Amino acid sequence: MPAAAIRAIIFDIGRVLVRIDLRRAQVGLTQGLSLTPEELWSAIDKDPRWPDWQEGRISPHDWHLHLCQRLGLSLNFEQFTAVWNSALDPQPIHPLRLFEELSKRYRLVLLSNTDPIHVAYLESTYDFYEYFPKGQRIYSCSVGASKPDPLIYREALRASKVRAGEAVYIDDIPANVEAARQLGLSGIHYQSPQQLLQAFAGLGIKVEHSCTT
Repeated sequence: MPAAAIRAIIFDIGRVLVRIDLRRAQVGLTQGLSLTPEELWSAIDKDPRWPDWQEGRISPHDWHLHLCQRLGLSLNFEQFTAVWNSALDPQPIHPLRLFEELSKRYRLVLLSNTDPIHVAYLESTYDFYEYFPKGQRIYSCSVGASKPDPLIYREALRASKVRAGEAVYIDDIPANVEAARQLGLSGIHYQSPQQLLQAFAGLGIKVEHSCTT
């Protein structure tokens, strides 16, 4: 693809823009339970209603009630929300100037498999959100589909107002990157800020080195 074709940059959030420490949430959720943190999270991850939670078909209060009834959680809703959000590191991975510089030349879009509790926390916590207008934040819980479903990528392209060949998608999960490529987007498998800078350079996206440190 000609480097000049890139007009939009679509970012995953977890482990690309925000560090994730599931252990913090796992430990917090097991308060008063006989389950280990790993056993608890496995039960949540394999819960039959997990897709509904990720794709917006169950409310935060009903999700909390469901887990309390199924797993015996003793946390009230406010406590549960705080523990659930504790998996998200409040210190972002990249400095704000990265998004400031990119936003001058590219449309910036977020594309994430996430839930309403995390969305509220993300949008109220991270300064980089100012460079991603409301209409350019695509969440699985808002569109009713999760990566790697093509539908959610098409929503991101619609929000970016560019053709697939004019967009690059960045994700830490190879399968999600490959799904984007199957739709004609360029893809970057994110591994580190320095590697991202190199991948940008390969696509003709020029960023000052200081923007990733």
